[in-house]
Amino acid sequence: MTGAVRTLPVSRVGRRTDWRRVRDRVATLWRRSLRFRTIVIAVSLTAATILVTCVAMALVIQNELFTARKDQVLLEAQRATAAAQATLDAAVDSTDPAAAQTLMNGIATRLSQQSSSDLIALYRIGPPSPLAPQPFISPSFDSHIVTDALRTQVQSNPDLQWWQSVALPSDTGREVPGILVGHQLRFPAQDGVDYYELYMGYDLTSAAQTLAFVQVLLWVVGLVLVVLIGAIAWVVLRSVTTPIADAAETSAKLAAGDLGVRLPVRGEDELATLNRSFNAMADSIEAQIKELADLSLVQQRFVSDVSHELRTPLTTIRLAADMINDQRSEFEPTTARAAELLHAQVQRFELLLTDLLEISRYDAGSVQLEWEPTSMAHLAEDVIASMEQLAHQHGSDVRLVAPGGYTPIDMDGRRVRRIVRNLLGNAIEHGEGRPIVVTVDSDRDAVALSVRDFGLGMRPEDVERVFDRFWRADPSRVRTIGGTGLGLSIALGDARLHGGSLSVWSELGHGSNFLLTLPRDGRPLGGSPLPLVPDDEQGGALEALGLTQPISLGRQGRPSS
Repeated sequence: MTGAVRTLPVSRVGRRTDWRRVRDRVATLWRRSLRFRTIVIAVSLTAATILVTCVAMALVIQNELFTARKDQVLLEAQRATAAAQATLDAAVDSTDPAAAQTLMNGIATRLSQQSSSDLIALYRIGPPSPLAPQPFISPSFDSHIVTDALRTQVQSNPDLQWWQSVALPSDTGREVPGILVGHQLRFPAQDGVDYYELYMGYDLTSAAQTLAFVQVLLWVVGLVLVVLIGAIAWVVLRSVTTPIADAAETSAKLAAGDLGVRLPVRGEDELATLNRSFNAMADSIEAQIKELADLSLVQQRFVSDVSHELRTPLTTIRLAADMINDQRSEFEPTTARAAELLHAQVQRFELLLTDLLEISRYDAGSVQLEWEPTSMAHLAEDVIASMEQLAHQHGSDVRLVAPGGYTPIDMDGRRVRRIVRNLLGNAIEHGEGRPIVVTVDSDRDAVALSVRDFGLGMRPEDVERVFDRFWRADPSRVRTIGGTGLGLSIALGDARLHGGSLSVWSELGHGSNFLLTLPRDGRPLGGSPLPLVPDDEQGGALEALGLTQPISLGRQGRPSS
């Protein structure tokens, strides 16, 4: 089976491409430029208004010119006809055909002298007669311009004047507009009176030329007005939009953190008032931000100093608690239980101090990463192995599904291991003894790890606050692992330090899924190799089995446990 391929000419393709480029640029200007949009609208409306006005004026002028010229022609023709009829009425009846023809020629000459028309025709009404004067037709008169309708009106109404718009031939061979006027004349005859049709044609070329001049003048004036109004609109809009653009640029700089930018204040108009109000707002924001920054710095220093100062006495207390706890078998049951509680709370207190010191480093911006090539799959396997006993105590079965992620990438292994340990610990604590799946996969741009549990899940408002410091979804729930409430916040900070992301999906009754994505080789982070929202079919299968099974992710890979 063959087909024809149509190849467009290069010039046509080029023109089409240029047109699309111009169209896209105009569309972009229309969306982004208030000045361009306003000028286009103003010029378009002005052009439409001027167009309608010019057309209306041209029609009115055309009608007035035609009416004035028509009235002038009719009055002139009526006077000429009356003078010719007076001459005929004063003539002596003669039976000489030659004298009658001479009278006819004289009447035609008088009509030409009494009017501005050189197009004169006289036709006898009734059958031809050898005694009656022959019809008179001027050399430039074309008998075809006299219509049957006009002749009927002239013949049937001897006392009325009739006219009709016609196209008259000119010397150049082209037709020009004109008016044909018809009357009746009474000639004295041997047996009474002979009636003749009188037609006079008037050229309207001068009126047409005047109308053409006026129309051209109207269009030129209209075009000049459109250009002038466009220029005026541009100047006026520039005086208004330039301060607005300056305000937008200054607002962007202020939002970017440059608190020292201000708008220039000129004059006392509305724009000057706006600039002064903006500057006052910027001064207030700068003062408040500096106050908050100072307060935050004081808080950071306080937390850091207190944490450092508490480490020395805490070390002493921990050593004493360890010694007491080691000898609790020699104590009474109540005292032994107190020793256990003291030992556990001292450990938790030490962990809290460590997290507070880490948070203070984040706030101070003094965290530095120790980069080293690390395999995400192997790291996840190590974390799962280290927390195997804890998972067993909670009745959770933790399995690793790793289609990818074996190739080492540069990361701070200690911090990423802390992220995975925190996510897995939360899954074990909130997983309700159900299966937990840790999935690792990678692509050419990133490596990802997800921790999926099938516990109670969280509400949407809880999901939005899950990374807040010291926040707990259920404050009444007792911690079994002993977290400080800072783990997820620190995990999010560690992920961002790597240029990655840490996100969460959760639904009540369906569990939660935390997804950690790290870029490969410093590339900008785009998508993730793993989905944030898990597959419901896989989750249903896991819940039905009560244990984890290798999950097919649509690509070849061998999960490791």
